[in-house]
Amino acid sequence: MTETLNLPDLVHWAWAGVLYWLILGFSALLLQSRRRLLTRVIFPLGALGALFIAGVGAAGLVAPTSAIILPIGLPDLPFHLRLDALSAFFLVLLGGAAFGVTVYAAGYFRNMRAGPLGLLALWYHLFLAGMVTVLLADDAYAFMVAWEVMALSSYFLVTTDHKIPEIRRAGFLYLLIAHVGAVSLLLCFGVLQGGEGDYTFNTMRLAEIAPFWASVAYLLALFGFGAKAGLVPMHVWLPEAHPAAPSPVSALMSGVMLKTAIYGLLRVTFDLLNVQLGWWGTLALALGLLTAIYGVIFAAVQSDMKRLLAWSSIENIGIILAAFGLTLIFYTDGKGALAALTMTALLYHAINHAFFKGLLFIGTGSVLHATGERRMGHLGGLIRFMPWTAWLTLIGALAIAGLPPLNGFVSEWLLLQAFLLSPGLSQPYLNMVIPVAAASVALAAALAAYVMVKFFGVVFLGQPRDPALHHAHEASWAERLGMIWLAAGCVLLGLLPSQVIGWLAPVVTQLTGQALINDAPSASAWLMLAPVSAERASYAPLVFLAVVLTTLLLVYIWVRRVYHGRVRRADAWDCGYPEQDARMQDTAEGFGQPIRQIFEMFMRVERERPDPFDRHPRYTGASHDKLWFIVYEPIAKIVGWLSDQAGKLQHGRIQWYLIYSFATLIFLLVFVTR
Repeated sequence: MTETLNLPDLVHWAWAGVLYWLILGFSALLLQSRRRLLTRVIFPLGALGALFIAGVGAAGLVAPTSAIILPIGLPDLPFHLRLDALSAFFLVLLGGAAFGVTVYAAGYFRNMRAGPLGLLALWYHLFLAGMVTVLLADDAYAFMVAWEVMALSSYFLVTTDHKIPEIRRAGFLYLLIAHVGAVSLLLCFGVLQGGEGDYTFNTMRLAEIAPFWASVAYLLALFGFGAKAGLVPMHVWLPEAHPAAPSPVSALMSGVMLKTAIYGLLRVTFDLLNVQLGWWGTLALALGLLTAIYGVIFAAVQSDMKRLLAWSSIENIGIILAAFGLTLIFYTDGKGALAALTMTALLYHAINHAFFKGLLFIGTGSVLHATGERRMGHLGGLIRFMPWTAWLTLIGALAIAGLPPLNGFVSEWLLLQAFLLSPGLSQPYLNMVIPVAAASVALAAALAAYVMVKFFGVVFLGQPRDPALHHAHEASWAERLGMIWLAAGCVLLGLLPSQVIGWLAPVVTQLTGQALINDAPSASAWLMLAPVSAERASYAPLVFLAVVLTTLLLVYIWVRRVYHGRVRRADAWDCGYPEQDARMQDTAEGFGQPIRQIFEMFMRVERERPDPFDRHPRYTGASHDKLWFIVYEPIAKIVGWLSDQAGKLQHGRIQWYLIYSFATLIFLLVFVTR
């Protein structure tokens, strides 16, 4: 690595970023008794590393593919690393989101005890390094090693407060499902190497695999990466792990780590497999829509802030997977332009979700720091005491709700364009499925807006539901800067879609063979987005924003200058007004009650009603995932029974162990030596 590094050698710079984070992590372990040094030096330096990785990724989008072989690993299995357009895009996503979250973490962890903080900083930077290595890996061995580093480091981050039994349980569940998925990925790579014995991705790209074995590899990849992404029914770890983890960790896991699974699915399906089949897309589309609807329904009935956001992440992963399935359908049907459109929507929504979900999780972290409460039923009115947090979180809530001119609207609008403007497909059943799928995406988007109205309204608006909230304090400046960065990303990604789509073009071309072309007139192409044709549909976010701001300004001037002079102020008519208090406000449980009643068949609902003569009654309800009781609880009982039976063989008596050894020896002599 002593030669001059140029654009084709960008992979060297990306690997240097990994080594930089590893050095920071182990330095934090050595400095674990110096809390101020950790929060004021180590985490800010880690944030600069994220910005560096984002810069390398941005350069990689316009540079040729570069690859290196590292002299680490096993004797005949060195690490192969490669940086192409697909890896570069996800490096930008990772670095951009991780910069804001890590700046925020420098303020969030400022009061944590020095010893645990040093360990947390180690796992935090190992987590970042592992995710980057996953994106760079160009052989199955390096990929799985990095995948395990990512899984183990995130497990230790989730179980930071490991003295709490619920957190230990959440961490164990996450680690268990992560390793079940990892076994599936190992089998997938075994199929992909096609009997060559060479596990480098270059060999897999050249291997000629029969359609049957290609389908086996695809299904294994869908299961393995789906377990990491939170695809239904492998989603059960996500609503448990996110509430257990510290808020910056939740932001990274939801905003970035889930996207490494999307990256892996794209890498296997469109890069390593030599054949793609149409039914793969139909399966992915169905699972994605199921995941999106399932996630948003459960998000609507949650009363815990972080659990609500975790279910919302499942919904957004479902939308991304639906876009993936639709891309496969169009790609295998020869509709290259529509495949490019849906792939653009997929990538756009992936980076959008990294920013607005990261913003929402760290905004929730500031609320948790200031109040010590995650339950929305104990919050309310925080916009008075935490205005910075409230207004910045509002940007994230509006973005995830898909309201223009923020970023969430653009990706969902592009996806709906693909659904609504698709021509006839070769498979007749798909022509019936596509409109239903479009309606499902629209339903998920509408319910997501409903969820965000509940989230923001109950937490930040109205009156405080607890007197202690009057002492809530605003987030520190480091926390505010992290939120400002992510909020700015939500705004810029929403206002400049033409530029972002042009930036995504190399990735879309690599995966589908064709880039999305903006059909807007050349003079206004930077201003207006027309993904299909200017006559069919177009969107100009800057014009939309200008109209909204002008309308608000005119209304303000009219009210202040014209109408205000005619207002006569008087005391409000009584009718119970003096008796209004926070208990008269709609609660989180009450807000979600209609959704709970409509979709109760998918939930196990527990209600607690107070004594009817109680002067201060409180009604509480909890909605549990039925899939847990239908699928996972029986598996847990079977495994427990098998463990008990195996335990009976271990009585601690030497004579029993001698009998087992003797029986095994007799078996080997009789049956093996024949």
